[in-house]
Amino acid sequence: MKIAFHGADRGVTGSCHLVSCAGKQILIDCGMYQGGRELDEENSEPFGFDARQIDFVLLTHAHLDHCGRLPLLAKRGFRGEIITTSATRELARLVMVDSAHLQEEEVEHRRHRSAHHRKHQHAAAPLYSIVDAFLALDYFGRVAEYGQPVQLAPGIRATFIDAGHILGSACLYLELEEDGRQRSVLFSGDLGNSGRPLLRSPARPPKADVVVMETTYGDRLHKPFQPSVEELYETINDTFKRGGNVIIPTFALERAQELLYFLHEGVEKNLLPRSTQVFLDSPMAISATEIFERHPECYEPETAELFREGRDPFHLPGLHFTRETAASIAINNIGGGAVIMAGSGMCTGGRIRHHLQNNISREECSILFVGYAASGTLARQVIDGAKEVRIYGEKSVVRAKIHTINGFSAHADQAELLAWHRQTGNPERTFLVHGEEEVMRQFATRLEGTEIVMPALNETFNI
Repeated sequence: MKIAFHGADRGVTGSCHLVSCAGKQILIDCGMYQGGRELDEENSEPFGFDARQIDFVLLTHAHLDHCGRLPLLAKRGFRGEIITTSATRELARLVMVDSAHLQEEEVEHRRHRSAHHRKHQHAAAPLYSIVDAFLALDYFGRVAEYGQPVQLAPGIRATFIDAGHILGSACLYLELEEDGRQRSVLFSGDLGNSGRPLLRSPARPPKADVVVMETTYGDRLHKPFQPSVEELYETINDTFKRGGNVIIPTFALERAQELLYFLHEGVEKNLLPRSTQVFLDSPMAISATEIFERHPECYEPETAELFREGRDPFHLPGLHFTRETAASIAINNIGGGAVIMAGSGMCTGGRIRHHLQNNISREECSILFVGYAASGTLARQVIDGAKEVRIYGEKSVVRAKIHTINGFSAHADQAELLAWHRQTGNPERTFLVHGEEEVMRQFATRLEGTEIVMPALNETFNI
């Protein structure tokens, strides 16, 4: 029995871990690296294993950094079975097709820029096409239910456990047997932030011999949740008084829906003006919201009851869904009084770059970040205080007010990560992944009773 690490190793994105047991190759996630150009290039590098030899992919959830290279895996010869929860299956389809579309669009932009500047270098091809993304969907097989073991092969059983991170997210518990030896391996996936109004909190994990866990926020505690909601309302009201717009780079899955929930509450309770105009300018987030409405099994009981009663907690009077490009462009005509939510959350692509270009140099506007921003991304540059940024190849001076509200994070903070790890018993080894290296080191100092390993890319261990 072996485990190998092929992504999110001493880094935050690109989750990809390989378990070998009883002649089978089981991949846990196959995510995309996100960040600067170097990481973009890293996505096209060899996986570190032969895609044709993978028998199963167990997908923890549908974020791009966990499912984004599945089409590339299929393109390179994978013919096995992808197993995940029902909600993740629907969302992953959306995420992969959207990713392919953005890649094709970016290549076309580069081609036009090269022609405009009379450069004749060949524009890079996309990592994969929309056709590749659709072909990858053919390999989604059985649908997993929380807490119900799935037999992969003799001696290999997988159980999906609610991770409370985004809709359909799961931790993975593998029970392995080879040559009469039994071992259990628990993958955290991405763990959710407890006590939120939409999704259930992470379920209690089983005890395991080996634990592989994320450390995204392993060095800090989140702000209390309610003050974060109040800060959201204050930022919007203050910006409207200045005559500006609030621009929110938004992750399409979970964050967009949670923000809609609180904007709805804010208007209902007169904490925001009833005239507030909200634009969800993200075709993927709009579709994701529709998927959210189909999966009440993932919600906290009170929220699930709202849907059963036909009361949509994501709807408010001034809400506009803008799928079409023309409708998105028309938002430029609104000088103030609008909340504009668009992807991507890290500002690495999508329509948010267009809205930043039109608002970031306006003193009366606010840019509000409510999620993680990886090193090298445009979002991180703005958060870190850049006075000037480059968008679509052009310089923009940062004059808008910049706000960061960390209380909305969909990730567990340090205290929650430590509490989750304690519930796993005393694992012999704990592999730390999915975090910046210095964060991992800080988190490691707080773990007790386990051998701690911070694997390097493509490193393999006997388990």
